[in-house]
Amino acid sequence: MTQSRSVPLSRRSFSAWIAASAAAAAGAGGTAGMALWPGSAHAADAPLSNRLRIVIPAEEGGGWDQTGRALGAAMQASGAVGSVVYDNIPGVGGNLGLARYVEKYNADPDTVLMSGMVMVGAVALQKPAVTLTDMTPIARLTSDYEVVAVKADSPLKTTSDLIAQLRAGAAGTVIAGGSAGGVDHMFAGMLARAAGASQSLTYLAHAGGAQVVEALDTGKAAAGISGHSEFAEGLASGKLRAIGVSAKRPFLGIPSVREQGVDADLANWRGVLTGKKVPPYRKAALLEVVRRATATDVWQKTIKSNNWEAFWLEGKDFENFIALDAAAAGPLIQQLKLKA
Repeated sequence: MTQSRSVPLSRRSFSAWIAASAAAAAGAGGTAGMALWPGSAHAADAPLSNRLRIVIPAEEGGGWDQTGRALGAAMQASGAVGSVVYDNIPGVGGNLGLARYVEKYNADPDTVLMSGMVMVGAVALQKPAVTLTDMTPIARLTSDYEVVAVKADSPLKTTSDLIAQLRAGAAGTVIAGGSAGGVDHMFAGMLARAAGASQSLTYLAHAGGAQVVEALDTGKAAAGISGHSEFAEGLASGKLRAIGVSAKRPFLGIPSVREQGVDADLANWRGVLTGKKVPPYRKAALLEVVRRATATDVWQKTIKSNNWEAFWLEGKDFENFIALDAAAAGPLIQQLKLKA
């Protein structure tokens, strides 16, 4: 059977031009309440926060949790903070954690929120009262690709096989992934669109990658979509088998879906935000904390071990990037006919 080709879709390419430049650090508005300021004589060695809270809008073990805890460990390794506590608030693609953050921590100078493309998509799909415009972007950290995986004994050997099965009966071909509207859901929609089955896509949303693996293992889903780091253990043990990746070229030995005849590529990003009411000087200090953390060996080793890509952006450029990403998410979700 000759496979029909879809119209090329890529949110990463739509906003890639923004990533070509990086802004200077946000300007300082004062030093009240801080013993030392970034750039002062001993700022490189001094802690900028005694205790920092990282709100992770997802369950433990998933991509946001991995990134948030790795960042916290790097912050401590850098000496930028004395201690880090983590607050996991899962639900609705990060929308629950976002709403709780704005309600409780919007003016807290020692609390940050993990965010990313998943939250952008979930906001576009769910249309909650609290959105990313209620936050202040600090820094974009990482990018990684979507992996399409199946159980080891699945009859599906390639992404082309999955497309053919979706074309033959999408309603009975369950695809498991993360939250509704998020990057996993978007990529599932791209595959369904390539099969001409957007209207009948059966997508099983989960709070984290561990649940996606379980859905594959128990036969509740024919295929799963998540970041490589969340499938890594299952792939290494032989429990799972990767049949495609959302990169433009092969990644870690996994063939891209594009080279298998599906004109779609997609990359996930994760970053750090803080509250709108946090004073400007503390926003600048938080940026310095994150910058120092990402320069540590601890962070660099984490990037390498999880096969993430460094995707740094800060200040106004990061704010513009999120605005563009949010503007693209709504039309893409509508085009893919995704449902909550």
